[in-house]
Amino acid sequence: MVHVRKVNGETEVFGNQGALFMNAMTWFDHTTGSVWSQVWGRAIDGPLKGAELELLPSQTIPWGSWKAEHPETLLMTSGLGGLRFTGERFFPGYVIGVTLDDDAKAYPYALAAEARVINDSLGQVPLAVVVNPDTQAVAIFVRNVNGQNLTLRWAGGLLVDDETGSEWDPALGVSFTGPLQGESLRPIPYVPAFPDAWRDFYPQSEFYE
Repeated sequence: MVHVRKVNGETEVFGNQGALFMNAMTWFDHTTGSVWSQVWGRAIDGPLKGAELELLPSQTIPWGSWKAEHPETLLMTSGLGGLRFTGERFFPGYVIGVTLDDDAKAYPYALAAEARVINDSLGQVPLAVVVNPDTQAVAIFVRNVNGQNLTLRWAGGLLVDDETGSEWDPALGVSFTGPLQGESLRPIPYVPAFPDAWRDFYPQSEFYE
């Protein structure tokens, strides 16, 4: 999860608070010592209680796949050496959690990986949940362009919409061929979580079946 670390217009420094809230990590900000929920990105105790951080779109993707596509990437480590990765896959038991305003929905990763593309809606917003079968990368896009809802499908490593036949980059959501060339699908942030944990934080959530 990636948040904009600005609070009331000021760039803040955060640290690991050390305690858990509903079995999930908490942070503290160095200015006020307020305690923040990782999942909500919201201060839950202290002077800033109720303040929220903006959640940015990001991807859960195997390091090898990311490195192959972005060879100049810098990796932050502890500096102690002995870098070791224990796994390179989105955990199969996870759900892909999405929130828009007061609506929430969870997509079981196993179902999304099998489908490759799920065309769905959350509230009034048409969404596409995409899992790249080659890299296991997950992305979620608003599948509406210029007022037209698109139906996306996986085709030879690309996304293709049924309405115009335009081809789309499955990671960036940018069309590079077809009538919609140059258009972009808006990415939506998501949260990878265990199903029970997602229910704890978003009890109103629907679960895709």
